[in-house]
Amino acid sequence: MDERQCVSKTIKTIGSKWTVFILHELCEGTKRFGELERSLKGISPKTLSQRLKDLEKSGVVKKTVYPVVPLRVEYELTEKGRSLREVIDKMIEWGSRGGA
Repeated sequence: MDERQCVSKTIKTIGSKWTVFILHELCEGTKRFGELERSLKGISPKTLSQRLKDLEKSGVVKKTVYPVVPLRVEYELTEKGRSLREVIDKMIEWGSRGGA
């Protein structure tokens, strides 16, 4: 796979609006849907749900459903997802230096 294909693959995984912010929140640890929704001011429940499904499908996020009443669902990064922390940290570093 050449460099352009690698970049394209990364953008396909994390390039949607809100995705990097969701990943950043999950870098802090396991979160429930409501916790993510509260911390990501402005995201709609529909968008959050879709992004989490996409991340789960790509193997970046793991969803755990606990069969209790009320139903408890938690999201956490997989090993593949945790490897994106370096990318997110570099984005933060670049932005803090006035990169934009």
